[in-house]
Amino acid sequence: MKRAALVLGLVLLIGAAFVAGFGYGRWYGPKGEAATAGAGKKIRYYIDPMHPSYKSDKPGIAPDCGMALVPVFEDGSLGGEEAPGADKKVLYYHDPKQPSYRSDKPGVNPETGNDLEPVYETAAPGTISISAEKQQWIGVRTEEARVESGHEMLRAAGRVTADETRVVRVTSRTGGWIEKVMVDFTGRFVRAGEPMFTLYSPELMASQQEYLLAIKAEETMAHSSVPGAHTSTLSMKDSARRRLEHWGLDDAAIQELERTKKPQRSTTIHAPSSGFVLTRNAFPNARVTPETELYTLVDLSRVWIIADVYESDMSNIRMGQTAVVMPTYLPGRKINARVTNILPQVDPQTRTLKVRLDAENPGLVLKPDLFVNVEFHSSLPARLTVASSAVLNSGLRKIVFVAKGDGIFEPRTVETGEYFDGRVEIRSGLRAGEQVVSEGAFLLDSESQMKNPAPPAAAAGQTIAPAGAPAKSSGGHKHD
Repeated sequence: MKRAALVLGLVLLIGAAFVAGFGYGRWYGPKGEAATAGAGKKIRYYIDPMHPSYKSDKPGIAPDCGMALVPVFEDGSLGGEEAPGADKKVLYYHDPKQPSYRSDKPGVNPETGNDLEPVYETAAPGTISISAEKQQWIGVRTEEARVESGHEMLRAAGRVTADETRVVRVTSRTGGWIEKVMVDFTGRFVRAGEPMFTLYSPELMASQQEYLLAIKAEETMAHSSVPGAHTSTLSMKDSARRRLEHWGLDDAAIQELERTKKPQRSTTIHAPSSGFVLTRNAFPNARVTPETELYTLVDLSRVWIIADVYESDMSNIRMGQTAVVMPTYLPGRKINARVTNILPQVDPQTRTLKVRLDAENPGLVLKPDLFVNVEFHSSLPARLTVASSAVLNSGLRKIVFVAKGDGIFEPRTVETGEYFDGRVEIRSGLRAGEQVVSEGAFLLDSESQMKNPAPPAAAAGQTIAPAGAPAKSSGGHKHD
């Protein structure tokens, strides 16, 4: 009986020892891949996973946070499931007491004899990991941030006006009365040299008679023996001829006067240039003076367009810039133009800048005072750009998601510049060649905010103080 009890007790003791050993290995021993990874490796020391600066030569519990110490192997890898950096990339190894010393491999600093510690690649706040299946499901597409030149287009409203350098005003150089009018309505097109009206002028009649007398005197004194007589009559003739030219008689009219030896009662005034008649003040029997503007002619083969550009777009306009003019009544018709002047004053009512363009007018499709659409075109210098859909604007900042590989996406704050052709300039925060999310960025941002929620806002009337500092209240009593 005693023998049986002894055997039974021995069996129970062996069973208890087995259970204790299994439980210790189950709860405190190395686990899964961590145990396998550490097999055959020499342990250099142990660290606190929450505070890697704490080291120990033996395993145990960290005194500050109560967590189990994690072994650091010779190759720099860490053991245990909770080892910091187990799933991170090692950037380099450094001496914590001499941070300037770095090495690509684990080892010892030959100057101080201190063990080198790994420095891991840290993820930026908001970085998320998305599986390939989920990326396909939400439609994530990436593209490379690239340096490229672009083409900028700015639209503005414009109004056609006559080219002031092609406007001619017809007047009479002498006073008199209009006898006959050949150009008798506004809007008519006249060619240069075409007769417009006839004018009776007493002053012009007197000048013609004076010229005829000078011709007769020159002929009479041609063989005079009086010294200087012939020269004097030649001078009088030249002076009378210049007076006729001053009154507006051309060479043909003067030659006709010399041939007939009779002054012409009325003088025909011809068009000084080709153009359309904009205004007409010449009527039969009307008395005119040199100050009377009888006709206004304008050449519409080239016209001006006055475009209204908003002051926010003034920096995009420059002299010599090309543009396209599109008449509103001719859809699809485009006429090339060029900026020839930028007026120095902004319209105080519309807050727009007047920009003048010069354009050919084929077929006279551009009528004065016609409203047109104007597109300004210019080439942009090479710059770093991404698709405009890649930039998320929250109002306070603009971010893009950078694809780091293996389904890792990092939010990056960027500074943007100009938008053109569906792309946006990136002035800072991104490098050429980096992959950014061009489609699906909004869903990634939502995922990032759910996995990395922002801290709660401060209560009304309070300010959130830094860690370790007492909070301040905007009101209430002071407590001791």
